[in-house]
Amino acid sequence: MRLLIIGATRGIGRQAMEQALAQGHEVTVLARRPEKLTWQHERLTVLPGDILDLASVSQAMAGQEAVFTTIGIPPTWQPVTVFSAGIKNVLAAMEQHQVDRLLAVTGIGAGDSKGHGGFFYDRIFKPLLLKRIYEDKDREEAIIQESQVRWTIVRPGFLTNGPLTGKYRVLTDLRGVTCGKISRADVAHFLLQEVAANRYVHQTPLLTY
Repeated sequence: MRLLIIGATRGIGRQAMEQALAQGHEVTVLARRPEKLTWQHERLTVLPGDILDLASVSQAMAGQEAVFTTIGIPPTWQPVTVFSAGIKNVLAAMEQHQVDRLLAVTGIGAGDSKGHGGFFYDRIFKPLLLKRIYEDKDREEAIIQESQVRWTIVRPGFLTNGPLTGKYRVLTDLRGVTCGKISRADVAHFLLQEVAANRYVHQTPLLTY
């Protein structure tokens, strides 16, 4: 499969890139700082560009079969728009190039996963450090859900650098759920399984151990 990954210089996106190449996919990466990707592979194309620049997103989108968005930013108290503005560009490029499969990573606390992170996260950490980010992730999710593409919004729990296990819960009914940890490698594993199986189209699965 031909996959575009936006946000692959680190974290979940980097794991998805490495696992996708190991599985035989053709991978294109759109990166603001492509020099951070020293990985070389015959099925890997790294393009300089920014999710906030429609022209570069459109160039990277050409010929793709599916798109992963895995961007992230550090905690900030300043207004955040990168997630909502960026996804508008992704969807516009998808329409232009007739790509209809999107897997977007947001996080615990977005949309109806709010209130499932436990007392410290829900009452202290998220309001103090992540409020602006999650306000924009909510906007991003709303834009995706109103689109015409086959989308899956992936909400990982508390991310770790632990190993790939392939053993985690995929939850769409959050009643009584308090989220736990999950490795970035296992989130990437889910992305690649889902892009092949399409079990959670138009759903918002929460990933946790």
